[in-house]
Amino acid sequence: MSTEHNKQEFTITVYTENQIGLLNRIAIIFSRRKINIESLNVSPSEIEHIHRFNILIHEAEDVVRKLARQIEKQIEVLKVYYNTNEDIIWQEMALYKVPTEEIAEKVLVERLLREHGARVVVIRKDYTVFETTGHREETDKLIEVLQPHGLIEFVRSARVAIIKDSEGFNAKLREFEREEPGQDVIENEYLDKGEKVFTM
Repeated sequence: MSTEHNKQEFTITVYTENQIGLLNRIAIIFSRRKINIESLNVSPSEIEHIHRFNILIHEAEDVVRKLARQIEKQIEVLKVYYNTNEDIIWQEMALYKVPTEEIAEKVLVERLLREHGARVVVIRKDYTVFETTGHREETDKLIEVLQPHGLIEFVRSARVAIIKDSEGFNAKLREFEREEPGQDVIENEYLDKGEKVFTM
């Protein structure tokens, strides 16, 4: 049984052919286990027609391993990786809306924004929107800084992450085809057929 003290942040990376049908099934896998998804990002990958999910959760490694196995069993899933924060390069983007008069009147706010690497996205008469990119602690710190200056609104993007040690999934596909003439080859045969296979 996993206890709270051995839980940590894990980023699960899923390479898949079908993002629409899969999203619902992934959500079910997590909700059945009462596991909260901290953030979810879906984007194109480095391989044409293949999508990449980045799922951030706070769990024990044994739980994450089982989750990864179950996700990988889904028919359109080509490969699943899971990594700790040490194994990845990651960023999150955040937007902050602050009253313009506060920014205009207070040199302190401008200095703090410079210190936190923020940049202006929009300036209107009533509000100004700033953007910053970084780790969670960095974007959270700027919330604290702007709160006394009338922070109106804040939003943070889902995590985007790249695996440090990976050669990329493209190379892995070639490896599977050479070394493992089993399940992986069967899974990868339909890559050439494009969207004709597994249409929902």
